[in-house]
Amino acid sequence: MSNPDNILQIKNLTKHYGKHMVLNNVSLDIQKGKIIGLLGPNGSGKTTLIKIIMGLLSGYQGDVQIANYPPGHKANAHISYLPDRSHIPIWLTPNQAIALFADFYSDFDATAATETLRRMGISLTAKISTLSRGTQEKVQLALVMSRRASLYVLDEPIGAVDPAARDLIVNTILKNYPENSSILLSTHIISDIEPIIDTAIFLKDGEIFINGNADTIREDTGKSLDSLFREVFKNAY
Repeated sequence: MSNPDNILQIKNLTKHYGKHMVLNNVSLDIQKGKIIGLLGPNGSGKTTLIKIIMGLLSGYQGDVQIANYPPGHKANAHISYLPDRSHIPIWLTPNQAIALFADFYSDFDATAATETLRRMGISLTAKISTLSRGTQEKVQLALVMSRRASLYVLDEPIGAVDPAARDLIVNTILKNYPENSSILLSTHIISDIEPIIDTAIFLKDGEIFINGNADTIREDTGKSLDSLFREVFKNAY
């Protein structure tokens, strides 16, 4: 199954919760140096797929390989993960969170994290608990993107921020990942991230509905990814 050009390979992945099928025979490859949009409404299976990749869920059928490792400790050394809910202790300040990440991750660039937070206009000495939810998300993203990982897995990175802040979030993503690394970006908000996506994967009811080059999809359908998303998932909201 191994392909040196792929950082992530998934084959025939199926996951049930009881009688409910959440993922159905999902197969996909993620090449190095690409930004992949994992697109679908809430409940489509995006977070379940990400949790399996991160080794947080078991009891599935199929094969998952990250940097030629199954999900778990060795694979996670290659992944920088932004969950859909903050996992940073809110009693810390951003400066303290930077020190925590520096102690925990050997590939963490504390200088880059500090510069990113300053560029965002975020206080380094205020307790994270005093910051708005959107600002807390920015702190978490700055920390995650300051690792030198092979794969960045971002679960709804713009879901909690207002539209005016989304350009800043997208620019932070673009400025802070190495050229040969890949990003798997899960979202149900398409318009703001469409310009940066190389590959689009539409996940519908736990199955891959569309998977292809973003430009090719636009050419073949005559629609933007955002317009196509609204058409495909018009009954999901």
